[in-house]
Amino acid sequence: MKELRPLDYGLLWELIKNSRRSDRELARVLGSSQPTVTRRRAFLEKELIDGYTAIPKWEKLGYEILALTFVKTKTILGLEEKYTAAHEKGRKWLMDQPNVIMGGGCRGMGMDGFFISVHKSYTEFNEFMFQHKRKVGDQVEDVQTILVNLAGKEILKPLNLKYLAETK
Repeated sequence: MKELRPLDYGLLWELIKNSRRSDRELARVLGSSQPTVTRRRAFLEKELIDGYTAIPKWEKLGYEILALTFVKTKTILGLEEKYTAAHEKGRKWLMDQPNVIMGGGCRGMGMDGFFISVHKSYTEFNEFMFQHKRKVGDQVEDVQTILVNLAGKEILKPLNLKYLAETK
């Protein structure tokens, strides 16, 4: 990948704040020309930006629970051929779950995997976890989940990437 220019960083942060703005508006904010912004945006979209998405108000769509689930895989999976097969089985299961919004390996609390999922009810979450146990439970030694009430008053800072732009 080519080295990023200061304009690229500025453009990236502006897109994180609001990706719906036109190249003309972004150029005005960044003090650049619209054709330059269009070229740099195309470069960023090819090399650095994985996609654009809306962040919904989950509770208004009927989602009540955000689940942070941590798993510890069985140590027998340390053998390379078994690990590779288990890794692929786990990846496929995660990719087949439309309510899982992120998942992968992790370190800490004795766990080595995680996934983040959203659910419309506790009953739906419970069925989801039952299916997880049924499909990949043979690979898992321990599962711990933290449930977040999306419809409650406990959300002090809603999920949004725009906060990252404030750290630049």
